Amino acid sequence: MAGMTTIVRTISRLLFPFMFLFGVYVLIHGHLTPGGGFQGGVIIAASVVMLWLAYGLAQMPIGFKLFRTEVLEAIGGLTIVAVGVVGLVVGAGILGRVLPLGTLGNLFSAGNLPLLNIAVGIKVTAGLILIFYAMLRKIAWDEK
Repeated sequence: MAGMTTIVRTISRLLFPFMFLFGVYVLIHGHLTPGGGFQGGVIIAASVVMLWLAYGLAQMPIGFKLFRTEVLEAIGGLTIVAVGVVGLVVGAGILGRVLPLGTLGNLFSAGNLPLLNIAVGIKVTAGLILIFYAMLRKIAWDEK
């Protein structure tokens, strides 16, 4: 897969940081506004896929390592399990609230939920990137 025209590459390179930052915003503020870990993870993964489609797999302007993405997906899954088990261990039930609630409307006001959103966001981002990587590799293989 060779990539696309110069206009598409330039626009995607300029749009990437804004999409990525918006995805992080949706992920972190998921307990205060509509969104959360899944939605933020999808937006972040879409920003990476947009660059892949514009540049092709070989010429990505950002560094991409398949092993790092696989490790991130495992870390996201293990963090989800850890948050659940900590609640179980302290007697609050699985995924029970361990961290104290803060003031309503503040960023740190939902106990464990922000940690869970971040873990889900990491898992979803890495999982979707790996899925699209596999699909793009298959397309590149079929073109040979």
